[in-house]
Amino acid sequence: MLVEVGKQITFRLMFAVGTAVIGSLQFGYNTGVINAPQKIIEGFINETWAERYQEPIPETSLTTIWSIAVAIFSVGGIVGSFSVGLFVNRFGRRNSMLMANVLAFIAAALMGFSQMASSWEMLILGRFVVGLYSGLSTGFVPMYVGEVAPTALRGALGTLHQLGIVIGILMAQVFGMDSIMGNASLWPLLLGFTFIPAVVQCAALPFCPESPRFLLLNKNEENKAKSVLKKLRGTSDVSADMQEMKGEHRQMMREKKVTIMELFRSPLYRQPIFIAIVLQLSQQLSGINAVFYYSTDIFQKAGVAQPVYATIGAGVVNTAFTVVSLFVVERAGRRSLHMIGLLGMAFSAVLMTIALALLDQLKWMSYVSIAAIFSFVAFFEIGPGPIPWFIVAELFSQGPRPSAFAVAGFSNWTANFIVGMGFQYVQTACGPYVFVIFTVLLLLFFVFTYFKVPETRGRTFDQISSGFRHNADGEKHTPEELAHSLGDSQL
Repeated sequence: MLVEVGKQITFRLMFAVGTAVIGSLQFGYNTGVINAPQKIIEGFINETWAERYQEPIPETSLTTIWSIAVAIFSVGGIVGSFSVGLFVNRFGRRNSMLMANVLAFIAAALMGFSQMASSWEMLILGRFVVGLYSGLSTGFVPMYVGEVAPTALRGALGTLHQLGIVIGILMAQVFGMDSIMGNASLWPLLLGFTFIPAVVQCAALPFCPESPRFLLLNKNEENKAKSVLKKLRGTSDVSADMQEMKGEHRQMMREKKVTIMELFRSPLYRQPIFIAIVLQLSQQLSGINAVFYYSTDIFQKAGVAQPVYATIGAGVVNTAFTVVSLFVVERAGRRSLHMIGLLGMAFSAVLMTIALALLDQLKWMSYVSIAAIFSFVAFFEIGPGPIPWFIVAELFSQGPRPSAFAVAGFSNWTANFIVGMGFQYVQTACGPYVFVIFTVLLLLFFVFTYFKVPETRGRTFDQISSGFRHNADGEKHTPEELAHSLGDSQL
C-alpha cells in the first residue's frame, strides 16, 4: 500500500499543489500580520490625525479605526469566499488563482505606501482587498488540490492547505518582531510583503496544469484531461481516474449546475451542506482565533516575561502538529481525527480556565496555562484545523461543488469575523472563564460529528454522493451505516 501511494506522488503533482498552497500561505500571513505592530500602527494613525486636524486623535476614534483595520480583512474574506463560484466555473481553477493575484498586488501597494501617503484609509482599503484575495483563495486552493489529488492522497494533500495557513501565521509572527520588520520604519514593508508570494505564484502557475476534472466535466475536453492526468500521476494508465470522473460526469449531467439556493432546497444536498457549514463553524467557534488574535495578551496575564516568544512558540506547535495531521489523516480518517481534536481542545480549554483562574494564588499556574495553550493549538491542528477545508470537496460532486465552497467559505469567514470582533468584549465580561463558552461549543460540535458526519477516507466522490442519495430517499443512517453505504474500499 505504501508503494502504491509512493507511486502517486510525482514531481508535477507536488509542484502543482505547492504552487496552489502559496495562496493559503498568503491567507495565514495576512491573518496574523496586523497584530504584532499594533501599537506602532496606532502611533501612525495618531500622527496622521494630528497632521490633518492639529490635535491628538480621541481615544474612541483610534479604537474605532484600529478595529475597522483589523475586522475589514474578514469582511473582504466574506465577500471573496461568496464569489468563488463566479470564477471557477468560467475561468477554471488554475486561472482563477492566477487572476486573484491582481488583488494581492493592489493590496500590497495600498498597505505598503500608506505611511508614505499619510493615509490610514489606504491601510484599511488594502486590508479589505487582501481579505478579498484570501476569501477567494480559501475556495480556490482546497478545490484545486482536491481535484488534482489521487483518491488515496486527497486527505493528506488537502491538509497542505492548512499547513500553508499556519506557516503564513508563523512567518507573520517572526517577521513582526521589533528586530525584524515590526518597527516604526519597516512596518509598511511587513504589510506589503504579500507582494513577494504573489510574484512567486504568478511565475509558477503557468507551469501547473488545469484541474483534470474541470477539463472533462466543465469543458468536455476528455483527451486533454487524460493528458493532464498522465503527467500528474506519472503513468500512462489513468483508466481508474478517468472512469471515476466519467461516473461523476454522468451524475453531473443529471444535476447540472447547482445554485446556492438549490443546495438548501434539494433533499439531496441539504444534509451535506449542513455538515459542511457546521464543520466550518466548529473550526472558527472552537476559540482558536481568540487564542491567536490575543495570545500575547493571554501570555502577559499568565505572567510570561517575554510573551512574544511564547506566541511564536505557539505558532511552531501549530505548524508541527499540522505536519502530524498530514501523515495520519489517511490512516485514522477524517471523522475520527476531527472528534479527537474537538475533545482534546475542550480538555485544554478547561485546563486553561482553571490555570488562569488560580493564577493569582498559585504562580506556577502560568506554566500550566502555557501548556494548555500549546495543547489547545496542537489538538486544533490534528482535526478541526485542516479537515473542514478539504472535506467540502469530498462531500459534493462537480455540479454543486463551487456553490458548496462559497457557502462553506462564507460560514467560516462570518464566524471568524464574529470571534475577532466579539472576543474582547466577552473576555472583559467573563474574565478567566471566557473559555468555558468555547468548551461548551466544542462538546456540542463533538456530539454533532459523532452522530452526523460520515467517514470519507478512501472513497471516491461518486461513492460519497451515493451515500447521501440513499439518505435523501428518506432512510435514516448512523455514520457507520452511511460509511458502509459509501463503499468498502479502504487504503
